[in-house]
Amino acid sequence: MYDLPSEDPEEPGLHDEFHDFQPDLLKKTCQSPRYPQQDYFIARDLNLYYDSKHPLWYKRPDWFLVLGARRSTNQQDLRLSYVIWQEQVSPFLVVELASPGTENEDLGKTERKDEARPTKWEVYEQILQIPYYMIYDRYKNQFRCFVLQSGKYKAIELSEGKLWLEELRLGLGLWQGSYEGVEGLWLRFYDQFGEWIPTPDERAEREQQRAERAEATVEEERRKNQQLRDRLLQLGIDPNSLP
Repeated sequence: MYDLPSEDPEEPGLHDEFHDFQPDLLKKTCQSPRYPQQDYFIARDLNLYYDSKHPLWYKRPDWFLVLGARRSTNQQDLRLSYVIWQEQVSPFLVVELASPGTENEDLGKTERKDEARPTKWEVYEQILQIPYYMIYDRYKNQFRCFVLQSGKYKAIELSEGKLWLEELRLGLGLWQGSYEGVEGLWLRFYDQFGEWIPTPDERAEREQQRAERAEATVEEERRKNQQLRDRLLQLGIDPNSLP
């Protein structure tokens, strides 16, 4: 089942494993050299309240990034939601993870009924004017990006499934690999050299491998030195007498 039912009839359904893993990978690799981590806010599956005249209206992006919104450093101050008229800054980037049950809404193909709440596309494009809106469909391995130009979203032609975001000095693209033991195409950030930003676990593993290689090198040098000492002794030369 790709869209598990919710006891709330207004909810489209409950998230699956992919909606846990993919936002987690995005957060762990979103390490902008232009912004200290405390100066941008990342959220997943968090209510985004967008209209002070209708304070109960919200959307719930799968993942979004806000530049200039400081992270809470006190546990009791952690956000319960993101309220635009309190924060005074809109998200810079929103990522939606499409499924067969949400694709039309994600792509703005659903129409608003009379006096109904605005659609997701209308909120992102017209109300919040979010600069970048991205949609990833893992069933089709399709990554689509839209940039806000003159108040309207325009589809961007991607190069090898990647998009460079100069404001972040990071790029976002599709990476083939294994995350949390699951093989597939994943969205993750890369740096100015085209290298994928490593997760904390990947960095720790690399450091361990580097340390093991260094230890192996030292051990090899010790072995060669011992062989040389043994050879000198066989020739009747005291190694300690050499300069």
